[in-house]
Amino acid sequence: EDFLTLIFKAMMKDALNSSHPVSSSVQSSEQIEEMFDALSYIKGASLLLMLKHYLTKDVFQAGIEVYLHNHSYGTAQSDDLWDSMNEITNGTLDVKKMMKTWIVHKGFPLVTVVRKGKIISVQQEKFLYRVEPENWTSDASYLWHIPLTYITNRCNFTHCTSAYLLDRKSGM
Repeated sequence: EDFLTLIFKAMMKDALNSSHPVSSSVQSSEQIEEMFDALSYIKGASLLLMLKHYLTKDVFQAGIEVYLHNHSYGTAQSDDLWDSMNEITNGTLDVKKMMKTWIVHKGFPLVTVVRKGKIISVQQEKFLYRVEPENWTSDASYLWHIPLTYITNRCNFTHCTSAYLLDRKSGM
């Protein structure tokens, strides 16, 4: 419950146009300090949970083990973690490409799902809680690779979860 409260507080900050990406290049030590705030840590934890759910617990765990083994007693960048996940998925999913869309964009997407008979369509756009005129920039080009999981009436939740990666503005 406490973690959910933290997530929702972070999402409120991230939904403002004055937010910042989880990962960005820095030029000074002041910029480094600004990056390590609650938003970065909580959003980062949420993104890892999203990835774990999408890849499955076992695949995610194996990717973490490869990452820790390859970079023990050394330095690492975020790409190194995504590369380790790619190694485990054997190229069936470009984890780096997917996760880059989450860490280099500020904010998060609003996904709209519309059902017309048996046809389901989904669409994404950047969610803004409140537009701040002094910080407003157009983010119309933002595109996230959103892992969506779903079930149908033909199966139950624990045994028949399907996944779809929304990597365009809209899809079916």
